[in-house]
Amino acid sequence: MSPTPVRHSREAAKRGRWLTFTLYTVVLLLLATAGGGVYLYTRLNANISSSALYSGTSGGAGEQTADEQGRVPVNVLVIGTDSRSSKENCQLGGACDETHSNADVQLLVHVSADRSNITAMSVPRDTMTDLPGCKDPDTGQSVAERHGQINTSLNYGPGCSVAAIHKLTGITIDHFALIDFSGVIEMSDATGGVEVCVDNNVYDTYSHLKLSEGKHTLKGEAALQFVRTRHGFGDGSDLGRTYGQHAFLSAAIRALKDRGTLLNPTKLYGVADAATKALTVDEGLDDIPKLIDLANEFNKVDTDRITFTTMQTVPDPDNSNRVVPAEAAQKLFDTIIADRSLSKDKNAPTATASAEPTSGTYFSVQVRNRSGQDGRAKKLAQTLQDDGYIAATDTSTGSAQESSAVLYQGKRQKEHAEQLAEALKIPLSMVEPDDEVDTVTLVVGEDWTAGETYPKITKAQQEEALADSHASSAEKSGCVPVSTQNTVTYNGVSMSPVQAYALATDVRDSDQ
Repeated sequence: MSPTPVRHSREAAKRGRWLTFTLYTVVLLLLATAGGGVYLYTRLNANISSSALYSGTSGGAGEQTADEQGRVPVNVLVIGTDSRSSKENCQLGGACDETHSNADVQLLVHVSADRSNITAMSVPRDTMTDLPGCKDPDTGQSVAERHGQINTSLNYGPGCSVAAIHKLTGITIDHFALIDFSGVIEMSDATGGVEVCVDNNVYDTYSHLKLSEGKHTLKGEAALQFVRTRHGFGDGSDLGRTYGQHAFLSAAIRALKDRGTLLNPTKLYGVADAATKALTVDEGLDDIPKLIDLANEFNKVDTDRITFTTMQTVPDPDNSNRVVPAEAAQKLFDTIIADRSLSKDKNAPTATASAEPTSGTYFSVQVRNRSGQDGRAKKLAQTLQDDGYIAATDTSTGSAQESSAVLYQGKRQKEHAEQLAEALKIPLSMVEPDDEVDTVTLVVGEDWTAGETYPKITKAQQEEALADSHASSAEKSGCVPVSTQNTVTYNGVSMSPVQAYALATDVRDSDQ
């Protein structure tokens, strides 16, 4: 039987909001361990639990496609659990009589193949979707395919959460990191505190966060209150709280990179000990050296190239307290799958492309214009001819615009299609079989309206993928917007967090 979804009760919200802090634990541990002290950290291996990456009853978590230089992206699903399986977790989360383990944080971290950028996409816990069948490898508990709330998949193990996120998005998942309550609070203090900013006075009477307008350096319980806050930010919903999540994580990453505080093994060991005891990972990350290797990949990316987003949603037509993916979410998924940067500053530099075929290898290419721009097929066909291909424009007609692709039929054509894609800087994920083509066919789509090589991504495409996703950069996240709606209750009266702050003169600010 499928577990009952967690309802939008006040108590459930209070227990779950802080779990975004668990992502901070993972990011902190990964980035911190990259600096050295490997010998010391190997002593932490015994703390780490591991489980199978994928526990769906069919399919898998996907396969990465290498770029033209043989590099592949890395996607890590970070999961925060509300499990009360230990005494420490009960004390921190309350509700010790609950036995379920839902996921209250689901954040997919995509590191590009060239290690030039990172996209971290939050998937709201209240998303309703078609869920996969799963069998938990540790408990043997099984569940059939069903429609339900995505965070309930964790009841059948983290590998089922991987299966659910992969089924929803189509994005390949290479690793997961699952964190519970224990060992989380200490992490904020290890950086000397995390500086955040709020754009108004705020008092969330549920998380107990109370801050005046402006910047604050938060440690320990105050940091915990900040990442728990849902009613204080945005519209007061689970979606609004992502403003605080992303701002806090961005600030934590900046603190690590700027201060280098956690590169001192002596200072880090106690915190890392607590964190690794709270950590469950897939079998590909089940020791400290593997975590360090992954941390080094993260550490190659500058903060201005780390983009936080939230999957676009709309209210569930069957339940206004739940959400479903918006149509725009597919653009965000597709952009991540195609390994295209969503950093807004600039695209990473790439080598000058050449369509010249491998020595002695010549083959025919049909070029089909589906870009909406006259003359695109003719121009690219001429470029290919100049480089030695036997190229001609496709005789098929039609005004419909399509996405770019390289089509082929059969094994021999596949090799040629992949060679052409690499030469023109087209992602190999866009090389597709098609039984209706007679020869390798280059479709020049609406996403490629200029230039002789496929663009990484245009500004317009970035804006389209990020529309309504609350996107922000880790370089500068700005002040978190405080809710001006009646999202809290003070002395039994419904009011805004701004009004509650003004009235609660007997309550100390969180950073005092």
